[in-house]
Amino acid sequence: MEDKKKYKILLCEDDTNLGMVLKNYLELNDYDVTLERDGRLGLAAFQREKYDICLLDVMMPNMDGFTLAEEIRDVDPDIPLFFLSAKTMKEDIIQGYKLGADDYITKPFDSEVLLLKIRAILKRNEEENKSNDNIEFDLGKYHFNPKLRELKNGDSTQTLSPKENELLKMLAEHKNDLLPRERALKKIWGSDTYFNGRSMDVYIAKLRKYLKDDTNIEIVNIHGNGFRLVAP
Repeated sequence: MEDKKKYKILLCEDDTNLGMVLKNYLELNDYDVTLERDGRLGLAAFQREKYDICLLDVMMPNMDGFTLAEEIRDVDPDIPLFFLSAKTMKEDIIQGYKLGADDYITKPFDSEVLLLKIRAILKRNEEENKSNDNIEFDLGKYHFNPKLRELKNGDSTQTLSPKENELLKMLAEHKNDLLPRERALKKIWGSDTYFNGRSMDVYIAKLRKYLKDDTNIEIVNIHGNGFRLVAP
């Protein structure tokens, strides 16, 4: 029998009792849960590991849930976010959705309802990711297949390394538009340190070399902001 994927959840909740009850309940339902009790620790956990969904309390010490959500969105604009909050004011709920929340759940809430919402959003995300995995790109003379990590030009095929593949995929998804440097660094390298930045510059140089046979294609450095893949 095929092993079922165990989804990873980042749960940030400063109420010790509620946090442990939720963690235990979600683990009983076969999720892998990391519990942190303030926003700063939540951000550190998010930077260390890859998660499938984040459940964020709004009122937390050191960094509130809204600020944490902004930091998380800078790294991964697509990860599902749920706010768990005692704040029921319309303005707070609107702010949560403006930050890109998939749901805003007010306390007290039914754990079973939360579980059903989590299952629904993860199922939707998995279906979207499957369709995204099958996307291929035509870049001038080149055909790029991210799933196979292949960049083809006529009969010539360049097999890309995982980082080269992910970087070219992000550039292709932002074709003729800006790919923010920080977003690429955090998604592929895990953080936007100086040394990771230098490493990314080396990978950009490699991709330019792979694409040099088509003079209509260019990877432009937008100083201080990121890169733009210019392609017909």
